[in-house]
Amino acid sequence: MGTFGLTLPNRGVLLGAVTAQELLDLGERADGSGVFRSLYVGDSILAKPRLESVVLLGGLAARTRRARLGVACMSTFVHRHPVLLALQWASLDVLSGGRTLLVACIGGGDEMGPAQALEHRTMGVLSRERVARFEEGIVLLRRLLSEEGVTHRGRFYQVEGVTVEPRPVQQPPPLWIANNPTTVTYKVGQPVSAAVVERAFRRVARLADGWMTNKVPPGTFAEQWAAIRRMAAEEGRDPDALGNVLYHNINIQADREAALEESRRFLNAYYTANFSRPFVEAWTAAGPPERCVEELRAYFAAGVQEITLRLASWDQWGQLDRFLREVAPAFRPAGAGR
Repeated sequence: MGTFGLTLPNRGVLLGAVTAQELLDLGERADGSGVFRSLYVGDSILAKPRLESVVLLGGLAARTRRARLGVACMSTFVHRHPVLLALQWASLDVLSGGRTLLVACIGGGDEMGPAQALEHRTMGVLSRERVARFEEGIVLLRRLLSEEGVTHRGRFYQVEGVTVEPRPVQQPPPLWIANNPTTVTYKVGQPVSAAVVERAFRRVARLADGWMTNKVPPGTFAEQWAAIRRMAAEEGRDPDALGNVLYHNINIQADREAALEESRRFLNAYYTANFSRPFVEAWTAAGPPERCVEELRAYFAAGVQEITLRLASWDQWGQLDRFLREVAPAFRPAGAGR
């Protein structure tokens, strides 16, 4: 059986769903429960404003002791210079005692709307350059976190003899990629070509230590994970060394319809969107505890190693308590103590 993570809603501070102090308290409670292997926060600069991800993780590092600390996912990776990000991430790794997990993604393109286009324009990044900038950034960041005297002359970044200090505790810190190229983005509605899907999955197989995805049913996850593992072998890498995480939502209520409706309202506010009922249903374990357990078990059976759950509710504390009392015990190993 796999493990669980908790995705903290750092955009919720702007929406009145949670305070900054409560985010830290929720993280501390989750860490102390022993149920969650990881704590994740979201990321944006201007497109979807929130508490800045690395700063928030620094606060969580001081309040937690066990859980991995990650970004799910760092959509502004292409906006951050690798040298500065390497210093920030190495410092976070030191502060947390070696518990960081950086999950990066290319973020949305200009077609996602004016706010996303403004973010790219303000940060000096062309939308069409995101993939190339992303891949070069990952290669350089890896070197900065694991080597001394790094020299790099690329298309977007040039550094000469750079050593980032302090050095991270983990050597090297894990660097994962998040993507889901086969799900049509809710605001775009454009079909995705087989070539784009191939490149996205092969990027994970070639450059990453693991893969995060979302909004896929268990059977589709199993197929995509098998494809990534196959590509990793083709790239001369060990498929068994790769990890995976499913980014999912949960809302526990006796009435499944009420759970889905609250989830839809919460996610619409969170993303400034108008999600359809089928979209929310595909992205959320909702309803009575036994229904949520059944849905989560199906993902673990499909090969998901960790499910990180965002509580898709205005009642963050109530939902966390219900998960710990009514859902998590179903996943406790046989014979484990209470």
